Amino acid sequence: MVSTDRRRFLLGGAVVGSAGVAFGARSMLAPDLARARTDEVTHHGGGVNGATFRSGQTVDHASNGFNPTAVLRDFDYGTTSETADGRVLREWEIYASDEDIEVAPGVRFPAWTLNGRIPGPTLRCREGELLRVQFVNGSKHPHTLHFHGIHPAEMDGVPGVGRGVIEPGDSFTYEFDATPFGLHLFHCHVGPLAEHIARGMYGTFIVDPPQNRPPADEMVMVMHGYNTTFDGQGNQLYAVNGIPFHYMHEPIQVRRDELVRIYLVNILEYDPINSFHVHGNFFDYYPTGTRLQPTEFTDTVVQAQGQRGICELRFPFTGKYMFHAHKTEFADLGWMGFFEVTE
Repeated sequence: MVSTDRRRFLLGGAVVGSAGVAFGARSMLAPDLARARTDEVTHHGGGVNGATFRSGQTVDHASNGFNPTAVLRDFDYGTTSETADGRVLREWEIYASDEDIEVAPGVRFPAWTLNGRIPGPTLRCREGELLRVQFVNGSKHPHTLHFHGIHPAEMDGVPGVGRGVIEPGDSFTYEFDATPFGLHLFHCHVGPLAEHIARGMYGTFIVDPPQNRPPADEMVMVMHGYNTTFDGQGNQLYAVNGIPFHYMHEPIQVRRDELVRIYLVNILEYDPINSFHVHGNFFDYYPTGTRLQPTEFTDTVVQAQGQRGICELRFPFTGKYMFHAHKTEFADLGWMGFFEVTE
């Protein structure tokens, strides 16, 4: 069941901005609201043609400073050197900043970002390496970086432990070993934690196993949402890699019979679970990516917040195949897209 606030967003009466600035339902209504609502009922995922995403309307990716099509396959390997004892030292710089992002046509969201985008960067390394992440807080708000993985307490990015909170204008370098191999994430851990995550303070952290996984067309999908009313009661938009409906407008291009590997992360706030479903196919699923054998062969997987897993599949036929949350409300509010399979 769609909540009143979310239903109102579908119909155009949303509220955006940290000051609670409202834009009226009249300005967001589709020219033919009855037709738009009929489309939502008769066409699976018709929300892309609804009031906020009329056919042909997209956000300004250049103004946002990132494009979900690029985010999909953007792996940040940082810079490497060798320590005195012969280990690989891998280093990154991550900066926090406050950015005004267009999350739907004409709808701007005051985000707190990592490296100027939502989601933040996808850091990638190999198990056993020594990692250093310099965190620079250019935001007006205090933040930390908390990495999922195994590390000393003082590197945990939790207020009151080690360095704790990094104040605006300050910086800190996190240093720890890359372990265990698998698919992880990182996010701010400053309270109110829900708001810091919901505003965009998160990214993906991949630790490759000592031996490479089989060659594949690899991509990252970070599932999340936008609570545009800032009431903490639910999201008015849902997305993968930053922008709702993006992969409906720009389908993900893959090749027939090529192995596709999806690093799937759920960082959705204000909803207990999220899900991923692909049409016309099944995938092998590796929970958290910490084992090299799949645990399930399925077309749908459910994740709680912070859960993640690797999906591997091949498309035996060409054509367009939808993927989306198997929760109608999430799909109608932005969490859907297409794979476009070609020879």
